[in-house]
Amino acid sequence: MSEKKTLAILGLGAFGQLMVKHLSPYVTIVASDPAPQAAAFAAEHNIPVASLKETVKQADVVVLAVPVPKMEEVLIEIKDSVKPGALVMDVGSVKVYPSQWMDTHLPPSVDVICTHPLFGPLGAAKNGTKGLKVVLCPLRGPKVQERATKITSFLSEHFGIETMESTPDEHDRELAYVQGLPHLISQVLINMEPLPRRMMTPNYNLFLQSIDIVRLDTEDLFLAIMRDNPYCRPVREAFFAEAHKLKTFIEAQGG
Repeated sequence: MSEKKTLAILGLGAFGQLMVKHLSPYVTIVASDPAPQAAAFAAEHNIPVASLKETVKQADVVVLAVPVPKMEEVLIEIKDSVKPGALVMDVGSVKVYPSQWMDTHLPPSVDVICTHPLFGPLGAAKNGTKGLKVVLCPLRGPKVQERATKITSFLSEHFGIETMESTPDEHDRELAYVQGLPHLISQVLINMEPLPRRMMTPNYNLFLQSIDIVRLDTEDLFLAIMRDNPYCRPVREAFFAEAHKLKTFIEAQGG
């Protein structure tokens, strides 16, 4: 039997903890996160916690599970500690800027794959992983395409997760609609609460389900989607412009 690979998880927030729970049987996990609650979680799961540099030195695979605004800072700190031949990935909700940072700061001897799990650790993943989707953006490296293929097979075989490949630019263009609009509308509805929950139409029930998913997300995630996706602003402005036109039309009809 081959020896387990070592996986370094940089950030033991909600998604880092989800990876620990699902990947522990398959890899040896080490982690870095200075938060007290992260230390408590790591101790509970017997995971060694160390500085960023010490954690990365041990790893065959490094996953950046940190907020997008912190990602470049982390990459600068670890760039000289990642061992040659390692695979480095992120799990952020936006891809254009993180891919640029990873390409700029990481040495050419490592493989780089940007990833985006299209589900939240506190939302859909609570009900199992089968049928969930992950986007892979193979960026560069000696074995990057081979590793992307292995990730696809591993996620499908063990978790029933579907993968699709994209470029960082394609990802952010599409997710500006797919993720940006639902989060924007849901946040508006959250701010209008309490909302009635007695007389429920199917469409209204879907709105409430969307609200209940988004309310679990952190402010960092919301801002990453709205601010750090370069294509989200024009989509958002187009939405508000159309909403204003609709408001004007309704008022013109006496509404």
